[in-house]
Amino acid sequence: MGLKVNNVSKHFGEKLAVDNISFEINEPGVFGLLGTNGAGKSTTIRMMLGILKKDSGEITWNGKPVERKNVNFGYLPEERGIYPKTKIYDQLLYFSELKGMKREEASKEIDYWMKRLKVEEYKDLIAEKLSKGNQQKIQFIIAILNNPELIVLDEPFSGLDPLNTEILKDVILELVNKGKYIVMSSHQMASIEEFCRDVVIINKGKTVLKGNLKKIKETYPANKLEINTKQNITNEIEELGLKVEKNLDNNYEININTEEEAHTLIRNLVNKNILIDKFELKRPSLNEIFIEKVSE
Repeated sequence: MGLKVNNVSKHFGEKLAVDNISFEINEPGVFGLLGTNGAGKSTTIRMMLGILKKDSGEITWNGKPVERKNVNFGYLPEERGIYPKTKIYDQLLYFSELKGMKREEASKEIDYWMKRLKVEEYKDLIAEKLSKGNQQKIQFIIAILNNPELIVLDEPFSGLDPLNTEILKDVILELVNKGKYIVMSSHQMASIEEFCRDVVIINKGKTVLKGNLKKIKETYPANKLEINTKQNITNEIEELGLKVEKNLDNNYEININTEEEAHTLIRNLVNKNILIDKFELKRPSLNEIFIEKVSE
């Protein structure tokens, strides 16, 4: 059950935008769809939702072709999709009715989500009066108003400050706890690592990596040591021929070739009675893995 994308391709004229892509989402949660600009992410999303016709392959939801009659979906596009000269409440009501909601039900959901996302004070303003971040929150409400089973979020944190980012993250977790299937596309790799169990990375229309994110990272050896100390340890690091990548107030990030190098450093510091607040061996981040794969 769930969403299945099987051997899907799409041409625009002579250009092959998506080349035989396959992935599955078999249980509720957040799935990461990643790629560089122009890699084919948005085209893949639009085929998934039936907005664009695929040239070949199969896309199904619970075993049936993805069509409005078969799946109740919500879509937050990367581009702005609200009317700048229309009052916020009026267009939320308009979009909800387009999705088949009764006015009374829609009004109740609009009030709930505007309060939940802290934008209720803007309901009578026209959209162009809102900040970019608050416009993004309105678009997010439009995507989830109809209580969709499948939700696609394309750059959901675009334009949001740290406080509003946290509000939106809490809502996404709330949706996951309600059993929603969410596809998230973002260039903010830290957010993908925070939410996604499984990912697919595409480059120039082709899949370059896919699978369980935890298992993918486990295939890479630790290549960094993060260590926080009470005093400067630059000399101790350089004595072992190690390179400091970052140092902020004795919070070090050090490049290592083997874990033994890290343990040797720790033994040396302990022998010198240097106090250590934190010691962590780190595997490559998703950001580093992404850069490696698309660079290949």
